Amino acid sequence: MRRVIRMGYHSLEAVKRVLRTGMGHCQGRGCLKLVARLIQEETGIPASEQKMPRPRPPLKPLALGLLGAYEDEVRSSKD
Repeated sequence: MRRVIRMGYHSLEAVKRVLRTGMGHCQGRGCLKLVARLIQEETGIPASEQKMPRPRPPLKPLALGLLGAYEDEVRSSKD
């Protein structure tokens, strides 16, 4: 994470796009505050002045059954 910040990614949005932070189960509610603190330590930009990325819905809604279907397809292709 620090290496990416040192490479010039000085915003939460930029770090998120490169490392996919904030895209897990918590959707950034926990980890983005830590990333903001790391950006502050590396760049001097106060965490309080950093803009939190806006949550975005998926580009195309998916049925939940589709998300688990891939694993089923892999299993059946191995049989």
